[in-house]
Amino acid sequence: MDRLKNKIAVITGGCSGIGLGTVELFVREGAKVMVGDINDAAGAALTARFEGQVAYRHCDVMQESQIEGLMAACAETFGGLDILFNNAGAGGSPARLEDMTGEAWDLSQNLLLRSVALGMRYALPHMKARGGGAIVNTASIAGTQAGAGPIAYSVAKAGVIHLTKVAAAELARDGVRVNAICPGLILTNIFTPSSVIPAGMATMIKQGMAQTAPDAQPIAKPGLPEDIANAALFFASDESAFVTGVSMLVDGGMHVGPRNAWDPALRAERMAQMEARRAAFEAAEAEDAQQG
Repeated sequence: MDRLKNKIAVITGGCSGIGLGTVELFVREGAKVMVGDINDAAGAALTARFEGQVAYRHCDVMQESQIEGLMAACAETFGGLDILFNNAGAGGSPARLEDMTGEAWDLSQNLLLRSVALGMRYALPHMKARGGGAIVNTASIAGTQAGAGPIAYSVAKAGVIHLTKVAAAELARDGVRVNAICPGLILTNIFTPSSVIPAGMATMIKQGMAQTAPDAQPIAKPGLPEDIANAALFFASDESAFVTGVSMLVDGGMHVGPRNAWDPALRAERMAQMEARRAAFEAAEAEDAQQG
């Protein structure tokens, strides 16, 4: 408790999923939080739930002026800004490259990459006024390898990873640390957007993901928003005072190696195949010896 005592944070996309989990954790750890989101009803509920500790401002991170206004509102409401969690986002365009339009590409990059750069840009004056701060960006395992997300999303998240490193170098002497989190399979609404998927179907998809997620990585449990919130807390707190420019994988071990490195059933299957080949080879040699 109190790991963020007297700290002031902005969290974008803070009304659901990873953002909401992080708001709840930051409040428990003593921070005051300005939430930026486009779900005004959920924002009002949050401010009522955490009266005096959480404030809300409508912020579409596709709009530069609204990002600037969010940072200014935080400083005005709580007296400053120490922590920024650039978390807002969505899946972007699902199109394959051969079907991609310039408009769809730009929308994805603006939502997922440009918004992060602008969030940092408009937070910086307020952080410098406080002597420094901590910035945490939500990237993704899709930014580290092919096959973990649509192409526009994956490229944008790779951009967030590199932006984090370059910004960390640029801002270190200003006392501002910049780090990123690369979530793996986390059970949030990003996989079931309400604008595309009916509520009943979304529930079915989430239930299916919860059942199958433990088989997708070495750690046999589904990833949850609090798993990412805990990583964000580390980067936001003074415990990471000597850490900057890092992109942390929080993916249940997806990156540790191929499936045969961690799946006992697959290892046993491969061992059985090897033994079968060995037995067949020895049988063939024995037959050749008898015929000779």
